[in-house]
Amino acid sequence: MVTTPQPTKVIYPDCDGNPMSDNTRQFRWIVVIKENLEILFDEDPNVFVAGDLLWYPIEGNNKLRQAPDVMVAVGRPKGDRGSYKQWEEGNIPPQVVFEILSPGNRLKEMAKKQQFYDRYGVEEYYVFDPDRLDFNGWIRTQAGSLEVIEQPENWTSPRLGIRFELQEEQFTIYRPDGERFLTPTELAKQAEQQRQEAEQQRQRAESAEARLRELEARLRELEGDRHPEG
Repeated sequence: MVTTPQPTKVIYPDCDGNPMSDNTRQFRWIVVIKENLEILFDEDPNVFVAGDLLWYPIEGNNKLRQAPDVMVAVGRPKGDRGSYKQWEEGNIPPQVVFEILSPGNRLKEMAKKQQFYDRYGVEEYYVFDPDRLDFNGWIRTQAGSLEVIEQPENWTSPRLGIRFELQEEQFTIYRPDGERFLTPTELAKQAEQQRQEAEQQRQRAESAEARLRELEARLRELEGDRHPEG
């Protein structure tokens, strides 16, 4: 009896064995960009944001993969994933990816990443070097390939609506409403300030209501004095 060999199941690992970051500055920027994008698109159920998540573009090939420091997939639902398998995601590639450089990154490595993102459908690709304060970007043109952005130091992402500003001593990212991206510490302080302001407003409202009740009670007393029974 001849048996037909069963196809070998392809395993797609969730980890490539590489660290997420090499130093605190790089890690801080990854977190800032990822978390602020999560907040920006919090109310849109079909924008998926991830950090250091392996992306497999082709089914059956578990060697072909990249793990962008931050990626955004518009048109894909939020939710936890071990990896981004494109064929399970409506064949939608991440449209926007970010890479934050560390001193350990090499030119050859970054060139391979750019080729990968170009080949598999990324629309916007941004690279920031926090040590050298250097920011660059590429955008997919009508010709079909990623082309360098000539003036990235004051550039607004067509997909995300966020604006990048690079000055001599500072790199800043702004939300569409003009507010800048904040660090987790700044976000926590902002939330605490908003909580305190809300509490103060509540206390003022309660105090005003108490004064109003006192005034109404006093008016009733005066009415009673003017119109005694009998």
